[in-house]
Amino acid sequence: MTASTAVFAILFSLLLGAMIPGPSFVIVARNAIGISRADGLATALGMGVGGIFFGGIALAGLYTLLVAVEWLYVGLKVAGGLYLLYVASKIWRGAAQPMQMSTQDDPPALATSARKSFWLGLTTQLSNPKTAIWYGSIFAALLPQHPPLWCYFVLPPMVFAIETGWYTVVALGFSSKRPREMYLRARKWIDRIAASVIAILGLRLVLTAGRTGL
Repeated sequence: MTASTAVFAILFSLLLGAMIPGPSFVIVARNAIGISRADGLATALGMGVGGIFFGGIALAGLYTLLVAVEWLYVGLKVAGGLYLLYVASKIWRGAAQPMQMSTQDDPPALATSARKSFWLGLTTQLSNPKTAIWYGSIFAALLPQHPPLWCYFVLPPMVFAIETGWYTVVALGFSSKRPREMYLRARKWIDRIAASVIAILGLRLVLTAGRTGL
């Protein structure tokens, strides 16, 4: 397999992985519907920046490191699971609180909200060790042992484009008028369902931390 073919296969695999619903999908969709389109896009941007991080450390040999250092993988799973539980608890507690919608007449509040959404997207992406393993295994399986120098410059921005592009589609789709109206009518229960899904994923990470098979 040539290096260019390997890069194409890696990017296609990462796109398929991003499209599998998980905590990142839930967070982007919820922010897009429940806060604003700008917040959904900011969250998508955070996911893309997280993708650059995972792409970079995958190029540096993350998969090999996690295979060799078992406790590091266990620690990542526990830390990631606990963070998702924290996010779920915040969403659950906020479900019954009055909705505070940002408007174009309040740009400072809008900017603050988008900034928070960006960091939520980034930290959610980075907290998921399954994403780290997916990146590491794909890179280890498909990239040549000694890739040409251009791969190190091309892959990170392409990974960013894949992650940000997919979650931008999610944000735009869920921030359209009909999903937004549906959310406002049933916000309490939608938020609690989203919190439950994220909590289940977090608990799964914590409870399976001792299973170290990659």
